[in-house]
Amino acid sequence: MGGISVWQLLIVAVIILLLFGTKKLRNLGSDLGESVKGFKKAMSDDDKSKDAEFEKVEKKQAESTEQKAKEKEQA
Repeated sequence: MGGISVWQLLIVAVIILLLFGTKKLRNLGSDLGESVKGFKKAMSDDDKSKDAEFEKVEKKQAESTEQKAKEKEQA
């Protein structure tokens, strides 16, 4: 009651198939797959660049604390 049954989903799928045709649906599926792959690649590249930037900042902070320690020793 109130939900969508398997038969209703099947009827909707057949109507969509008749309206658009198999070639357009196949192209749509492959385009969607390529865009998902591109998005995943961009996200992983972004994570790697953020990690690299974090390492640079961390290295600079370590160097500055070493310099401050040396300045304190000299004073």
